[in-house]
Amino acid sequence: MKALNIRRSIISLTSLLSHPTTTQINPNSKLFSTHSNLKSTRVKPLMKWPLNHPPKQPTPLISPQPQNPTTPNYCPTTFTTLCDLLSDLTIPPGPILENALDKAGIFEVNEPMFLQLFTHFNSSPKPLFTLYLWAEKKEWFKFSVTVFNAMVNALGKGREFDSAWNLILDRLSSTERPNLDTLSILIRRYARAGMLLPAIRTYEFSSNIDFLHAAGLENNLFEILLDSLCKEGHVKVASEYFYRRKGQDSNWSPSIRAYNILLNGWFRSRKIKKAERLWAEMKKEGIKPNVVTYGTLVEGLCRMRRVEMAIELIGEMKEEGIEPNAIVYNPIIDALGEAGRFKEASGMMERLSVLESGPTLSTYNSLVKGFCKAGDLIGASKILKMMINIGFMPTATTYNYFFRYFSKFGKIEEGLNLYTKMIESGYVADRLTYHLLVKMLCEQDRLDLAMQIIQEMRAKGFDLDLATSTMLIHLFCKMHRFDDAIEWFRDMIRRGLVPQYLTYQRMCNDLKKQGMTEKVQKLRDMMVSTPHSEKLPNTYIEDGDSSHTRRKSIIEKAEEMSDILQTCRNPRQLVKRRTPVENAVLSANQLIENISKRVELV
Repeated sequence: MKALNIRRSIISLTSLLSHPTTTQINPNSKLFSTHSNLKSTRVKPLMKWPLNHPPKQPTPLISPQPQNPTTPNYCPTTFTTLCDLLSDLTIPPGPILENALDKAGIFEVNEPMFLQLFTHFNSSPKPLFTLYLWAEKKEWFKFSVTVFNAMVNALGKGREFDSAWNLILDRLSSTERPNLDTLSILIRRYARAGMLLPAIRTYEFSSNIDFLHAAGLENNLFEILLDSLCKEGHVKVASEYFYRRKGQDSNWSPSIRAYNILLNGWFRSRKIKKAERLWAEMKKEGIKPNVVTYGTLVEGLCRMRRVEMAIELIGEMKEEGIEPNAIVYNPIIDALGEAGRFKEASGMMERLSVLESGPTLSTYNSLVKGFCKAGDLIGASKILKMMINIGFMPTATTYNYFFRYFSKFGKIEEGLNLYTKMIESGYVADRLTYHLLVKMLCEQDRLDLAMQIIQEMRAKGFDLDLATSTMLIHLFCKMHRFDDAIEWFRDMIRRGLVPQYLTYQRMCNDLKKQGMTEKVQKLRDMMVSTPHSEKLPNTYIEDGDSSHTRRKSIIEKAEEMSDILQTCRNPRQLVKRRTPVENAVLSANQLIENISKRVELV
């Protein structure tokens, strides 16, 4: 009875979607269908939800669009053939794949088909690179900078930077050449890979290219470099390079955008004092801030949970003659909603509503997020109704806050109801939606439903990330479906994802318990043969019985450190040799004793 009452207290989300789109779905197209095959379960609604009627404004500001066109403007048969060839593990990239493409009788690959292939195989750059080089040799191939940039991005994502550079350098002198976006992609991919010096050198090389220099785009590229470094947490490197350039060229005047990027970088790194110093420096040098500057300051302070200080900045803005807008108010409303201070958030919403710009979709999403985080789905639904009545259509981001709640508390029926209704109403689920659903289902051991979601997810051009792939493999092992686990493990490697050591170790242990020694060897061979194996820890290829050897090695190192600490009299030598843990004789001896006890227990 108690379980029944709990069930009834959950809001029915089958009526949350109040605005079905007018987009017609072609039921005959399976690959591009937006329909879900999942059977939704009905849960008794707790309150009235928005009805299916048009918004008050004649044209909504945001309109849901289907992920894929109803009728693709390319040959679906050719697309399917290419997908089969690119995903076939027995056909390696290079001449063998090119030969297979020739034999397949493919007459043309146009831009939409290329872009769709990049969406499906964005984690497998080598087969795509072979396809691109093969297509370039054909008479029907037409250079498209959009496709070219997608290829460079895929290569950068897979850290195939040499291949990316070969593509770019071969085309710099041609009439159909790369553009600013091409080099921006490369800089961002280097920064994401933690290769900071190559990112900087790419900027320096690019800023001297004639067509970029003539168009005066070197400052744009400099800002992209700063932004890329800051977004990946390397704001110190970005700041040092900023001041180095400033010191080398007295005629160069940094843009306000460059300062805004550094301000944002310091706040994102939670270095509030560095941000305050930069802000003081800007004032001292007479740099005139703009609304983005104040928005950056407000967002940074809100991120550091200093909402009151952020609110005070609104008054300072007005004194400077800068009218606050949604960029400034949204972070404050978001922070108040996160803290559960909904009355104050509503007050800020009212202040924003009287401005010409008014609230944005992000404003409403912030409130939805706050209510969902507080477990108040009724409050979240009221915000949903309010935004729809004003003319804002919910997006996948809006509904993902509900999915986060359902995933956190294992509300499978409610989550699947919402997903089914979304798809039926023409809304588009994004990558995070699918990941949250798969996570929720895997945690509840609902493998059958998880596989259905994955199938639909892949049909929409999305794929599992490392975390969800790992959860699925663990669930396969838990249910003794080892062949499926090995196949998904292989699929991870094919997509360029490096499996976690714990996943590999667990699979080996489970297979050993079942006496499946051949499968254990198959798994080891798979790890050794993968292109990423040289970057993996040695534990991937070591035998499980070597754990005693590793413990012995740790003890020997600890004893060596103990001897050094007892005999060394030079403090500088101690500083050179010490580690964060072993910085005294007592701690070293204690470490030896603790490890020895653990070895004896084993």
